Amino acid sequence: MDKFRMIFQYFQSSSESVMNGICLILAVATVKIYSSFDFNCPCLPRYNALYGLGLLFMPPLALFLCGLIANRQSVVLMEEWRRPTGRRKKDPGIVKYLCSSVLQRALAAPVLWILLALLDGKCFICAFSSSVGPEKFADFANMTARDAQLFLTKVPCKDDALVRDSPARKAVSRYLRCLSQVSPALSASPCFDQTLLVQRRYWSHYVDLEQKLFEETCCEHARDFAHRCVLHFFHSMRSEMKARGLASPRQGAVVPGESGAGEEAEKDLLRGVADQRQVNRLLSTWYRSKPPLDVTRALQPPPGEGGGGLSRRGTAGPPLREAASRPRTD
Repeated sequence: MDKFRMIFQYFQSSSESVMNGICLILAVATVKIYSSFDFNCPCLPRYNALYGLGLLFMPPLALFLCGLIANRQSVVLMEEWRRPTGRRKKDPGIVKYLCSSVLQRALAAPVLWILLALLDGKCFICAFSSSVGPEKFADFANMTARDAQLFLTKVPCKDDALVRDSPARKAVSRYLRCLSQVSPALSASPCFDQTLLVQRRYWSHYVDLEQKLFEETCCEHARDFAHRCVLHFFHSMRSEMKARGLASPRQGAVVPGESGAGEEAEKDLLRGVADQRQVNRLLSTWYRSKPPLDVTRALQPPPGEGGGGLSRRGTAGPPLREAASRPRTD
């Protein structure tokens, strides 16, 4: 049980590991789906190519879309690509690396499906049996062009009366299966400069982690905000009931918001963002003007401002996460 817990915590802590796990699940599902699929070529003119190519490329397209949707980095990529420049300039290299990472993981299951289909050869034979030149095979010498075309259309259906136990059908089938199994070898892999790859990998991880930390901080703030709103609601209802003589406060009861220390603790809990207007401005500022990637600048107040405001940045400087999560609202 401890081993499973450690594996689960590892996947939780690493976004890249989660994406790799999803790719593995999609790959296993691809193998299962293909092995359980019942292939039946129609063996009809013009329909063979449509059926064979459709089965070869349509399921990979669906798997590709599933891979894009399941990949969290797709959202990070779109946000980084569409965000305004603001105080942080855009790096096209980060967008390219994120795009490459997303596409590589999304293409894993589709490429596996296409490889299985090509190695099996049934889709390829069905799609291209009518395109084979009869002159390549001696058995077609005594056939008319129309009879040869009809024969080639029936090649994928080995139980058809026209091609059953025919040496010509076996020859055409072997020829197409050989082409199908050789075609996966025609592939190319992109080359990257190792230094640029390391840099872009680092900053792509940074963008992902920064967005995660911001969302976690927003969730914490929303919970604290809701908690304070509920407490204030109960306090207002208690004051109203007291004014009407329906209830009286108990001796020594602490009412939220009545003491200066309580108000200061509330503001600190909410990081100085205590109403809807301030929250909306904070979220808008985060989207339109993210802080620059400079720790020394992040720990210092903007020119012309003191250490007050929502940032609460003193001369000593708070931790980086606190400083980054406290934008100013004037």
